[in-house]
Amino acid sequence: MSNHLRAFSSTLSAVHRGTAFEERSLRILHDNLSMSLRRVGGKSDGGIDLQGWWWVPTNSHSQQSHHTIHGVSSSPPRKRIRVLAQCKDEKKKMAPKYVREMEGVLHRFVADSSWTQQSTTSLNPITKDSIVGLLISSSPFSKATLIRIHSSPIPFCALYLPHRPNKDAEEECESDPNELGSIIFNPALCGSNGPLGGEIEARWEHCPDNINVGRPGLWWNGVRIASWIPDTSVVV
Repeated sequence: MSNHLRAFSSTLSAVHRGTAFEERSLRILHDNLSMSLRRVGGKSDGGIDLQGWWWVPTNSHSQQSHHTIHGVSSSPPRKRIRVLAQCKDEKKKMAPKYVREMEGVLHRFVADSSWTQQSTTSLNPITKDSIVGLLISSSPFSKATLIRIHSSPIPFCALYLPHRPNKDAEEECESDPNELGSIIFNPALCGSNGPLGGEIEARWEHCPDNINVGRPGLWWNGVRIASWIPDTSVVV
């Protein structure tokens, strides 16, 4: 095989892996975190891989009015928050430059008057405080990256999804048994003044029969919140 063909084949393989990682991320976000996102991609994507809505409970009062089943809450009233995401399927640890890049992307989206006007027809007007940046990585976040995310004034969620040992498996808990995944909210997201109002926390949940395998989940006052997305939701 010529060098040109090898390079072309390598490019196609990288594109395929990236697409597969985005599709897997979409399913996990939908099934576990109440996010209805769609793939964007293309030259005009503005640096965004996925975008859509995050359906979160409105407040603790409404949450308390609902029953729990086996430690999982039934669906309380929800509001939606705009989410813009980047997926990084790389072998090296996630570097701080991706956080800076995402901050710039979010600022540009908020400053884009046409996009903002289109989005304000939703349940909530879009401002820098009501839009969440989501970084999804197949490799761990470096210490410097976590510090940058934590100190950012932009609401951030960082999700580490290790590769599965069997990519065709359809198990509920599907992380690589040799790697622990993780999910992190920064203070700008989960603090009392953030979009989540200081009431929702993220946890990496372990499978009962294998502590090294798990999935992300949302919790409120010690109770897991069931993933919920309206049947008629339109992802834009």
